[in-house]
Amino acid sequence: MKKEATFGAGCFWCIEACFKDFNGVIEVYPGYAGGHKANPTYEEVCKGTTGHAEVARVVYDDELVSFDDLLEVFWFVHDPTQLNRQGNDIGTQYRSVLFYHDEHQKDRADFFKQKLTADGVWDNPIVTEIVPINNFYPAEDYHKNYFELHPENMYCQSVVRPKVEKFKKVFADKLK
Repeated sequence: MKKEATFGAGCFWCIEACFKDFNGVIEVYPGYAGGHKANPTYEEVCKGTTGHAEVARVVYDDELVSFDDLLEVFWFVHDPTQLNRQGNDIGTQYRSVLFYHDEHQKDRADFFKQKLTADGVWDNPIVTEIVPINNFYPAEDYHKNYFELHPENMYCQSVVRPKVEKFKKVFADKLK
């Protein structure tokens, strides 16, 4: 059955580039969620005044991939201990956030957050927000498949590419 999940883990170019190659994922859409302005633009979101996070909307087949598998990717592809930032990307638009679509997603996200905290996976506390999805606006078309279409971009070379390469090594047995 087709389902959706929405993850904020820093720049949506990174998140999209990892999730799109994961087995069971049908489509990934970069976008904006969690803010108060309807149909925000990239420039508005980057100013940090709309309340939105850069996110990836992941459409997946739950008969091929579980939400727990997607959570494993989510926790892996970013540092959930950094408040309102990922590395040099600073601002609330880069916050670590999981926008759940139903109670099952909420329960599983809470469970994993508690387990990762109890296991001491990171030295610092996890600051990831787990909140209900209140809106989602697709990003402008030029953001879709950005890493694939613009591998020469300096940000893609220095940030996205290393993250994607590490992801592909760790999750090699779960890729398309």
